[in-house]
Amino acid sequence: KDVSGFMAQGSALLGFEQLTQRSESDGIGIKIRCQPTIEFVLALALVGDALVVFGASAFGYWLRFASGFIPPYSTFAPGPTFTEYFRLLVMGTIFLLITFVHLELYSERCLVRYLRTARVVVKGTVFWLFMYLAVSLILKFDPPISRLFMLTAVVCTLSAVLVWRMIFFKCMHWNVFAINFQQRILFVGWCKEAEQLQREIQNESSHPFKIVGYLSSPQGKSFRSSLPYVQDLGHYHYHKLSNLLENDCADIVILADPYIKMGEIVGMANQCAREFVQFKVIPSYFHILASGLRLETLGGIPVLGASDLALNRFSNRLVKRVIDIVGAVVGLLISAPLIAIFGWLVYRESPGPIFYKQKRMGKNGRVFWLWKIRSMKIDAEEKGARWATPDDPRRLRVGAFMRKWNIDEVPQFFNVLKGDMSLVGPRPERPELISNFKHQIPHYQARHSCVPGLTGWAQVNGWRGNTSLDERIRFDIRYVENWRVTLDFRIMIMTFLQQKNAY
Repeated sequence: KDVSGFMAQGSALLGFEQLTQRSESDGIGIKIRCQPTIEFVLALALVGDALVVFGASAFGYWLRFASGFIPPYSTFAPGPTFTEYFRLLVMGTIFLLITFVHLELYSERCLVRYLRTARVVVKGTVFWLFMYLAVSLILKFDPPISRLFMLTAVVCTLSAVLVWRMIFFKCMHWNVFAINFQQRILFVGWCKEAEQLQREIQNESSHPFKIVGYLSSPQGKSFRSSLPYVQDLGHYHYHKLSNLLENDCADIVILADPYIKMGEIVGMANQCAREFVQFKVIPSYFHILASGLRLETLGGIPVLGASDLALNRFSNRLVKRVIDIVGAVVGLLISAPLIAIFGWLVYRESPGPIFYKQKRMGKNGRVFWLWKIRSMKIDAEEKGARWATPDDPRRLRVGAFMRKWNIDEVPQFFNVLKGDMSLVGPRPERPELISNFKHQIPHYQARHSCVPGLTGWAQVNGWRGNTSLDERIRFDIRYVENWRVTLDFRIMIMTFLQQKNAY
């Protein structure tokens, strides 16, 4: 007994959990196996990052000052010694680790998702470069830090950390580590969001979650998956949840049926709390913009609502607007010759105005005039507004070419400069069409929560013209929920490469 107690204490101190299993044959023997705890693995990642960052920085010093590959610091004086730079290397390592901690690199999610880890490492290292140079100028380090050294150190550090983290990520797939990171999910009820999670877990072998099954909800209104990959624990009623939790069958219980009564939900939450199991709820009342859900207080009362979207933040809107202004000015300068050439071709084929304006609906329902180079005959909409179709007889010959390559849209750089539009966003639609769409298509108006764009995520994926409105809206809402500056640049590039359904 004393020996086993000593082993348990030693394992805990070293960061390992002791798991004991009683022998089924005689009930006396004890099988002991040790597994590293999550805290131990996170600490190991931190220590490994520190060693790799310092080693890469030291290698950067060698490349800059001692290797001979780069011209010497001065032809008349030797460069700084490693001893003189040692404290700068240590300080730089500490700064970078603090940056990684702030960006939540040392979390369970990053340990099992390499792409997430890589994004944090790249973002943190770039931020560290500029901050470290700024600090060095303010504090006036002695010896002064070499900018060329910083460049070589950043390249070496970024490469080394990414490689080290890839090796570490591979090690996380070993059973001795993976068993602590893969959390088991038990659903109460079933819905489309639960099926979406199930598909994601099924398609990604390194996913940190595993679905152990689901319990039927008492009302029986839950959506049932047609896939055979989820175990139906039908022989258990949801009231027997406590029996399952006592047998350690799940780490997380997710309520996927919004029809369960409030008292029953509170009871399940209490059962999970007693067994140290996480209890979560799929917010089925929010079918859109769920990524922006945020708990806030109104008059001291906690309320849940979709308000924390990236484009709701002033800093993000400011960055997007600056990019729009620069892009619009450059776009107008570059497109001026195109407007002149194709305007002349339009007038030659169909005498009349070369520009065409339409009323469109923008952010929060505000109506504005949108400008285009005319691509159809003057009498194209005598019978009312309607979408273009393949081989549309209303199109001009030059108009078909312009619409395929989005040349007819270039005057909208003026709309972007005015602020009516953005370079990227959901395409604005005509008010007379929206008056019907908002009643026919669920969540249609959610796309008007941001400024409309010259091009959008739906358009570059082929959802334009006479195609599925439901899919178009789904892509627009996905853009609103997942906006990033890099996504905008990606869409801009794809606009010149994708011509699917451009007619």
